[in-house]
Amino acid sequence: MNRLKDATSPYLLQHADNPVDWWEWSEEAFAEARRRDVPVLLSVGYAACHWCHVMAHESFEDPETARLMNELFVNVKVDREERPDVDAVYMEATQAMTGQGGWPMTVFMTPDGAPFYCGTYYPRGHFRALLDAVARAWRDRRDEVVGQGRQVVEALTSRTALPGGVEPPSPDRLAQAVESLAASYDTVRGGFGGAPKFPPSMVLEFLLRHHARTQDPQALAMASHTLEAMARGGMYDQLGGGFARYSVDDSWVVPHFEKMLYDNALLARVYAHWYRLTGTPLARRIALETCDWMLHDLRTAEGGLASAMDADSEGVEGKYYVWTPDQLREVLGDAEGAEAAAMFKVTAQGTFEHGASVLQLPADPADRELYERIRTRLLAARSQRVPPARDDKVVAAWNGLAIAALADCGALLGRPDLVVAAEQIVHLIRNVHLTDDGRLVRTSRDGVPGANAGVLEDYADLAEGLLALHAVTGDPAHVRLAGTLLDAVLEHFPDGQGGFYDTADDAERLFRRPQDPTDNAAPSGQSAAAGALLSYAALTGSARHREAAVAALGPAALLADKHARFAGWSLAVAEALAAGPLEIAIVGDPDDERTRALHRAALDAVSPGAVITVGDAGAVAEVPLLEGRGPVDGGPAAYVCRGFTCRLPVTTPADLKAEIAGA
Repeated sequence: MNRLKDATSPYLLQHADNPVDWWEWSEEAFAEARRRDVPVLLSVGYAACHWCHVMAHESFEDPETARLMNELFVNVKVDREERPDVDAVYMEATQAMTGQGGWPMTVFMTPDGAPFYCGTYYPRGHFRALLDAVARAWRDRRDEVVGQGRQVVEALTSRTALPGGVEPPSPDRLAQAVESLAASYDTVRGGFGGAPKFPPSMVLEFLLRHHARTQDPQALAMASHTLEAMARGGMYDQLGGGFARYSVDDSWVVPHFEKMLYDNALLARVYAHWYRLTGTPLARRIALETCDWMLHDLRTAEGGLASAMDADSEGVEGKYYVWTPDQLREVLGDAEGAEAAAMFKVTAQGTFEHGASVLQLPADPADRELYERIRTRLLAARSQRVPPARDDKVVAAWNGLAIAALADCGALLGRPDLVVAAEQIVHLIRNVHLTDDGRLVRTSRDGVPGANAGVLEDYADLAEGLLALHAVTGDPAHVRLAGTLLDAVLEHFPDGQGGFYDTADDAERLFRRPQDPTDNAAPSGQSAAAGALLSYAALTGSARHREAAVAALGPAALLADKHARFAGWSLAVAEALAAGPLEIAIVGDPDDERTRALHRAALDAVSPGAVITVGDAGAVAEVPLLEGRGPVDGGPAAYVCRGFTCRLPVTTPADLKAEIAGA
């Protein structure tokens, strides 16, 4: 039976025609396992996952392997991006059992959901043998198998809860976190640790904020070196813009070619902040190219942004992106082909497979006109290749990250069209993802909401994006919606110890309620919530929201000394807390050029996590930070505040910049 044909997940739809009798995650699937008295085989992946495709082609499309799966198990397929809760709890079990994790994730469990054998990718021969061995163990050693599952569940559910009452990182702890990062810093190639190297976007944001607050040269040096190394390496698409998910080597040369929305949103924003801090032309170019790539390749008809682009095209990883010297000459001719090969480090030996090279750009070419001509012609030729598939579901959290990136890049880099794109994403979220009771649906596709409830990161990342967009537009509706989302966070996600669970109190119950305060490829739900709560409190004066933000930063203090790489966003938020954050209110007619000049000066502020609002007298009731802040001599004025206590108003951009610097 083809149960996946109506799924909203492109990943599940990729498997709809498998000979495997797949079920979606549901109570009906587990009821069927109980009825048949067989284990459940859970397979978790995502649409852009290279090894998920490999296992699908080797095993799930193979009739004999599918026959064994159907005969011996109830088979459940899950898109980890639709159900991060399911992914989290079973990945925790997989890592506990095997010492490692990854996708595709393969879990054998009892009909009650208790995992008893876990792994990741299995080649077909190994996988068939495993199917038989697990089925025999279920038949012949049932008590042992069930007991093992029970032990796994008990071990995971009995883990100590996160400690409550821990103070957020102090300025000294934040300085120690920089030292901790320096200990694992790659002084030659940039980044932290060895291969594989993932883009440390949130750690870089922390380092930029730390430098802005303290002028620590080491923090800026590590951030700048890493940002330049990533932008010049093969992990960055030198033709089309945008970053691949990670580099398989320690030099940023050979990427794992899938491109994820969350990575690119986070990176576009941090490159824009690097530009704001330093004026580096490379930072401006990469931020804008990354935003342009997101809108060109990921934008959906409804105005949202799709989740990812695949690593493979025509079944071959990286085929769309790599070049040989002969291919360059074929497009450009002998002379410019040789120029391009030197410019982009394309060699006869190749830097990838089969003599092909990933394009790199070690330095900005002296002849800019030649570079633009070569890049344009190569990009046009590449567009004739078969492109990688796109996972076109819209994930609320990742679109929240994109709203913040587009708003910041649009405002800081003079691209109002990017701000318009951010507004269009908000329109989609309001119309499709937001329910009548102020709750969120996690995903949509083709403008149709999915069936899965939003998790903590959806609420928090969207609130962060809305507050960043408000700083640019002054639209009070964004503050109102952020408040609605954060009220849901405070009502449905608290753990009673000052932190937050990743799922709501009325979400589906799994064997363990997931909770992880560490930042991974994207901000954890808890650190994202802390940031949005802190900004919202600064705009509204809400003590309740500020106290919740401060409490949620406790785990960052525990991670700062030795595990700062896994607390990047928490530490960035803690920098905002250490700085106040500053509250900047611009009062005046938005159409008045003097108001716009003050607003621009505020947006250029590098104070960590500074909160900005702009509006005339009519907006006072909507945004409390504006209350009591009036014009000066009938003209626009700017107020720099902390905790709603403001310095004397100023009326010129120069005076505002001086006030911000002095504060």
